[in-house]
This record gives sequence, C-alpha cells and structure tokens, in this order.
Amino acid sequence: MTRAADGTPPPSGPPPAHVDVVVVGCGPVGLVTAGLLGAGGVSTLVVERNATTSDEAKAISVDDESLRTLQRARLDGCVYPILQPGTGTRYFGADSRLLVHAKGRRPQLLGHPFKSSFAQPAFERALAGAVSQLPSVDVRFSTELVDFCADTLGVRCRLRLADGSHAELASSFLVGCDGARSFVRTHLGIRMQGRSFDDVWLVADTVRDTHRERYAMHFGDPVRPRVVVPGRDGRCRYELKLRPDEVPPEGEPPVTLAVDLIRRYRAIEARDIERCTAYRFHALVAERWQQGRVLLAGDAAHLMPPFAGQGLNSGIRDADNLSWKLRAVLAGRASPTLLDTYEPERRPHAEAMVRLSVRLGEVMMTSARRRALARDTAVRLANLLPVSRRFLAESRYRPAACFAEGFVVPPAPGVRPAAARLVGRMLPQPRVLSAAGVVGLLDDVLGEGFALVSVGCGDEVPAALARSSLSHLGCRQVAVALDDTMPAAMPPDVPGASDAPATAPGTAGAADVDGRLQEEFAPLRGTVLLVRPDRYVAAAWPATSASDVASGADAVAASLARFLVGSPDGFETAHAGEAGGGPGALTSILPHGYGFWKAFL
Repeated sequence: MTRAADGTPPPSGPPPAHVDVVVVGCGPVGLVTAGLLGAGGVSTLVVERNATTSDEAKAISVDDESLRTLQRARLDGCVYPILQPGTGTRYFGADSRLLVHAKGRRPQLLGHPFKSSFAQPAFERALAGAVSQLPSVDVRFSTELVDFCADTLGVRCRLRLADGSHAELASSFLVGCDGARSFVRTHLGIRMQGRSFDDVWLVADTVRDTHRERYAMHFGDPVRPRVVVPGRDGRCRYELKLRPDEVPPEGEPPVTLAVDLIRRYRAIEARDIERCTAYRFHALVAERWQQGRVLLAGDAAHLMPPFAGQGLNSGIRDADNLSWKLRAVLAGRASPTLLDTYEPERRPHAEAMVRLSVRLGEVMMTSARRRALARDTAVRLANLLPVSRRFLAESRYRPAACFAEGFVVPPAPGVRPAAARLVGRMLPQPRVLSAAGVVGLLDDVLGEGFALVSVGCGDEVPAALARSSLSHLGCRQVAVALDDTMPAAMPPDVPGASDAPATAPGTAGAADVDGRLQEEFAPLRGTVLLVRPDRYVAAAWPATSASDVASGADAVAASLARFLVGSPDGFETAHAGEAGGGPGALTSILPHGYGFWKAFL
C-alpha cells in the first residue's frame, strides 16, 4: 500500500471487518467528517481510491464558520500554519476602481478571520496527517469502494485494495464525500438537478507572486473578468474568463496560455505556474441527500460556481451538521430519526449559496459592457446610503444559515426578541475568561457536546438546569456573566457530560474579556439557550425563576422527544422499506443480514 499523505506509514493489514461509519473520499469534507467523528471516538474508515491527497487547483478560501468547526475537531492547529488570514473580498468595477470591500458583520464574530486563503493540496495534506493520528480513524489511500448495499440494519461494503484484491466489511452508516462525480450518489441512482454553464475559466496557481494583499480581488472588467486571490509565501490564484477562441479543444490549457494571460497583471514565466486547468462551472444540487443509512455531503450533494467562495465551506457545514447527529445516534442518545433533519436543515442554505454564487457570477463577472456599467452605477449609488453601504460592506447579501425546521424548537413565549432571533442560528464566539481564569474562545468552555447556556441569570439557574429533563443529553452547564462580573461559584459537577473531555467539569462559567461577550450576550440577559454541538441554538426560554427554567426545559424536551427517545434499533421502524444500492448491490457479502454478521464481530 502507498504511504499516507503526510508521509507516515499507512495502516497495515486488511481493513477492519466492521466500523461505525465508512467515509468515502479523502478530500477536505471527508477528512473533516472523519475528524469530527474521530474526536468523539466513533470508529471511522476513510477510503480514497487515489494514492494520495489531491494536487488539483480547487478551493482557495475557508471562512470563519469552517474554521470554528475545525477548532472543535481540534484540527485548526494543523491548518493555521498554511492559511493567509484575510479580510474579505474587494470588488472592482469596469474601470478597475474599488466598488466595495466586503467583510463580515464584525471581525472575529465566530472567533476566526472572516475569510482566509490557502492552497488546497497543502490543506488536504495537513488535514490527512492530523486525522490519521486519531485512534478511532483509519485512513486508507489506494482503496476504492466498488459496491455497497444498505438495508435498515446497516451497510455492506466491498473495497478494492491497492494490490487489486478485494475486502468486505460492514458499517452502521456510509457517508459519500466523493465529489462531483460521486460513485456513492451514482450507485444510489440519485440525480443532480440544476444547470451547467458554457463559460470556460482558466484557473492557475502561481508562485513567486508579488501580491501582498490579504483580501481576494474580483475584477468586473467586461473585457477580461477575473479573480485574484493572494496566498502565503508568494503564492497566488488567478481565475480568468476565457473567450471562445481561447478555449482549448480538449485536455488541459497550455501553460503558455496561462503565462500570456497572467503577464498582463504581473511579471511571470512558465516556471512560476504551479498548476493550471480549465473549468466549466455548475449550479447543481442532488435531488436527495439521504437514502436510508447512506448520506451525501459536499460536492457529492451540491456544486456551485466559485464566486461566493462557498463550495468547500458549504461542504464543511454538511460535515458539521451530520457528524454530531451520527455521534448521538451511535452513542444511543438519539433516535436515528435525528438523521432525517440533516437534509431539511442543510439543503435550503446550500441552495441559497448556489443561487448567490450564480448571481455574483452574472453580475460581477459579466462580459457585457452595458451591464457592467449599470452595475457599477448601482453599487456606487448604494454606497451613498449608510444602510445599503453597510449591507454590502458587511456581506449581508450572503445568506446566513437559519433552521426553520429540524432539531430546533420555536422560541418560548416571553423570551427576549434577541434570543428569539438567535434560535436556529449560530451562536457568536467571543473570547472569554473562564471560571478558572483562563482566556480562550467560548467553544473551549462550551465543550464538544450539547450546552445549556444561562445568560446573566441568578445563581439558582444552573442547579435547576442540572435537574431538568434535558440533563440526559449530557449537556455542559455554562453560566455567562455580564456587567464585568464573574459567575458565581459553580455547583457540583453535573454527571453525564460524556461528549466533553473526561477531565472537564459538567459546569463552567464565562466572563467578558474585551467587551465582545457583553456586546453580543447582553441582549440575551435572563435567557437559557440550548446550544447544539455544531453551535447552532436549538431553543431559548426565559429564566426569571427556577420554576421557569424547569418548565421551559420540560417544554423543549417534549418538542425534541421524537429525536431523543429510542435507540439505534429504532432505525428499522423509522426507515422501514428504505434500502440503498443499485443493480450491483452485494447480496452475498454478509449472509443472513447485517445483524447476523455483527453478532460475530
């Protein structure tokens, strides 16, 4: 077998006979999925048919939400050394004058830079090296999934190994993170819906570049629409729209074409081109993302043009949303019906990002001069009004994920308006001072699992929450102190916080460090929040008294009971009649069914 992507020896021996989850694809989405699962001790096998991570020019930027996900998977440390922490995107008009510098609503709102650039090959190598070190994760290159069959009890997989031999194994779930040409999606007979574009773009990664900007640049020049994204250590990405007469008839564009086009914007030689390719962009979404115990994520589920920089980031959102639910189901804490919330929560936002990416391409990257001039005039007029200028400068045109259905509960009566608006949305992540006197990010205090966050509440609230009907979720109790105070002395540790590090207490406190916690959380005063492992707020209710806390928790528990009551065996009832696999489904790998096989493993 080939060596692992980071140069370490690959796993020895045949693949395991059974794992909790098989992840297909060793790109960033597959690796983040495996990292999140592995952080919770879920036995995970990652299979990749190629001999190593990709060397292709693909994604170029990662946003603050994705970095927050990597932080919770403890993968941020391996990728930050290869990132260029950035400050957003500058859009330039047809005359090359600045139209707008689009940043986030507030710097470090989620604890990380709004947008950072990277080289995907280095990004994948770093992730693969870190994920491969997790005790419960087995990463196998030169290993291809060639067939599978899913039923209500599990998934049966057939693999082709590096030496050409085959191996069979059983898993509880299979996640297809295998890209635009997904074998998993094709095998299930799931179609992609949407459209593709005739325009061809040259995409080139260069070295020895002189750009030092920490922001992406989108030039709406109708003569040559282009995108320039500077990176670290003299690297830079160029994306240029080709004219019909410049499109290579087949295969990759010649390096001479890349040099000829890019030298108009910088001095360049052929040796400065690290890689180049030609792309046609797509706006496609799979007709469904789940079939029984088989799920799709990343490019296997959706494809979008690159102009919003959200293709990879949407895939990491998929990984985050799906992984905590798989962990909860496999731990027996949630019914497998919880997985039915994955697509309803993620699809609307992914489709919104596809539409935004298409619209940005049509507006900013137009080759029609009149349309470009009309765009420039409209943006400059909008910049004259503070409200529209803020809308553009704070990237408010970019849709924020907000769950209207799924694992969320409508805000309770009497809850503060700011808290009601936060339900279904991601919790901000300011820097905080912990009760132990340590300064860090809020997620370090919240832990890895569910959290019950009481904001500016009385001392009796954490104790009431510890006795509430939500305690079986293994929630970390976090008291947020406002007005330059520290939380009161914490009550005894709350048992059951099994998703938190073993040495961490079941209760914790957080106080303000730099004014950001006060700014974001003061409007939530007197509120309890149920925060999910992916840091989206599932519920909010007032905490004016201990009885309010208990009754609010009871109401939330009742609303979520359909997801939290039951065991993994409930999948057979919840998904009766669903089966994955196509005409080549494996009917003989695991005789007498998954239950029979698992009994002997």
